Amino acid sequence: MTIRYEKDGHVATITIDNGKVNAFTPEMHKQLHDIMQEFMADRSVHVGILTGAGTKAFCAGDDIKTPNGAQPPEDALAAHFFPSTDEDTNLRPGWERELRKMERYKPIIGAINGPALGMGAIYMLNLTDIRVAAPHAFIGLPEIAYGMAGAGGSTQLAKHVPPAVAHWMVLLGERMPAEDCLKYALYNEVKPAEEVLPRARELADKIAALPPISVRVEMEVTKKAMDLPKADALSLSAHLYRLQRAAFWASGEYGGTPLSEE
Repeated sequence: MTIRYEKDGHVATITIDNGKVNAFTPEMHKQLHDIMQEFMADRSVHVGILTGAGTKAFCAGDDIKTPNGAQPPEDALAAHFFPSTDEDTNLRPGWERELRKMERYKPIIGAINGPALGMGAIYMLNLTDIRVAAPHAFIGLPEIAYGMAGAGGSTQLAKHVPPAVAHWMVLLGERMPAEDCLKYALYNEVKPAEEVLPRARELADKIAALPPISVRVEMEVTKKAMDLPKADALSLSAHLYRLQRAAFWASGEYGGTPLSEE
């Protein structure tokens, strides 16, 4: 398996493990898609950690030396405009598109143990909520140089950093070093390489000890409110707050009386 999924208590660790730089083959997108579905459906798992194997890279993105798979015999060009999730094809876009569309309200800590390039950076932005990084963990989106504009993560990046910074990265293909990632809050902390994973686990354990429903409410409100008008965001927040309090009251937690005792 080129992506490892391991559970320890209420924390699951997802490790990209494919060669020296943990590059993605087309098959790995489907593998990660299935792992994420399992992670979100498992109620015993409260928090995740996403990292790369080794110390050289978090993920170098798609392995451009790996072919996309067999093209349709009659209309090869159309394959690039109609996403494919067929089991017997490795065409892109495909499973990685479905993965990025997933709704996720269970937190994942990024243990960014090295550079994140291309698809590695895109998954880092999409699939992690708090990030601890090593000093050599730069971010790069070089897709424009390969005629792959639009696949460079600009839709995610511009939500995290000022537009001018996002344009600098995607239009020039420039790398952002860890100290700048910290400055623009793409990383929460930069730690010595050997401390990255232990620190991520420390943070994951803290979150895992909190009420899962409260964690979900905070995540859902935070994510959805960014795309809502102020009044709608406040209404959503109030609604989810009331549902959360009702759940605690029914369970007898935090001063409530369990319904089973009434």
